[in-house]
Amino acid sequence: MPEIETFPTADAWADACAARLADALSAAVAETGKAVFAGSGGSTPSPIYRLLAAADLDWSKVAVTLVDERYVPESSPDSNAALMKRTLLTGPAAATRFVPLYTPEVTVDRAAIVAAHALAAETDRLDAVLLGMGEDGHICSMFPESPTLKTLLTPTLKPTVLGVPPGRDGLAPSLERLSINLPYLMQARRVVLALTGKQKRAVYEREAAGDPATQPIAALLAADVPLDVLWVEKA
Repeated sequence: MPEIETFPTADAWADACAARLADALSAAVAETGKAVFAGSGGSTPSPIYRLLAAADLDWSKVAVTLVDERYVPESSPDSNAALMKRTLLTGPAAATRFVPLYTPEVTVDRAAIVAAHALAAETDRLDAVLLGMGEDGHICSMFPESPTLKTLLTPTLKPTVLGVPPGRDGLAPSLERLSINLPYLMQARRVVLALTGKQKRAVYEREAAGDPATQPIAALLAADVPLDVLWVEKA
C-alpha cells in the first residue's frame, strides 16, 4: 500500500499533484514524442487543472481525455468535458487534442464503443492520470453495487471504455456514465489519487483493506497500479 503523502495547505497539495502529472507527461513526450493525460471530473481537480495548464510542456504533443463522463452533452452542467475545457484546456494547454468519452449515440453502451475506439486509436497507454474518490469509495465510474463493477475491475481484460447504468433504489450514479476500466490504470505511467478531508482519508484506508473484486481502491492496490496518493485536510 503506497504511503499517503500529506500536505500542509491546499496550495501545496495542488502544486504537488500538478507537478507529478506534468513530470509524467514531459517524460512521455521526451521518450515517445507524444503523451496522453486522463483526468477526472468534480470540484476537487479544478485547482490542479489550472496549475497543470501552466506547465512548461509542448502541449501540441499531448492528448487529453477523461477517466469517466456522464452521458450528457457539453452543454449540460453535469459534463466533465465542459469542466476540463474551462480549467485545463486553456492558455498553452489549449493546443492539446481532446478525446471525449461522450458522443450522442443511441445508447450509452454504443457511446462507450465509440469512445473505446477513439481512445485506442490515440494510445495503448495513459501516461498521466488524475483520479478522485467519492465518499462511497468509487473511482472513475466504478460504483459499489453497479452491475458493471465486476467487469470494470477485471484485470485480465483489454483496456476499454464501458457504459455504466444509473443506480437503482437511490444508489449511485444518478445518471448513465462512461468509464475507463482498471486495465487502463494498470498500464499507466503514473496515477495520482488526489484526496481531501478526513472523511475521504478514512474511506481510502478502509477500502484499501477490502476485496479487490468489489472495492475499486483495493483493486488498484492489488493490480500494482503506479499510484501516488496525495492528501490535504482542507481543500
